[in-house]
Amino acid sequence: MLVDPNNPFFDRLWVRVLCVAAPLAWAGVELSNAATVWAVLFAAAGVYLFWALFVVRKRRD
Repeated sequence: MLVDPNNPFFDRLWVRVLCVAAPLAWAGVELSNAATVWAVLFAAAGVYLFWALFVVRKRRD
């Protein structure tokens, strides 16, 4: 994996949400500037981070 979802850095929910939202928001900026390739790349990064940080991540007790 490119990101270790079980790293203690990602324990806080707001950190995980920000790490997903930032590339997705930037994809919107790129799309509004007609930079489709960059928009797709940033959107893919955001989707990957969502999958890693919210789907794959194991809960800590």
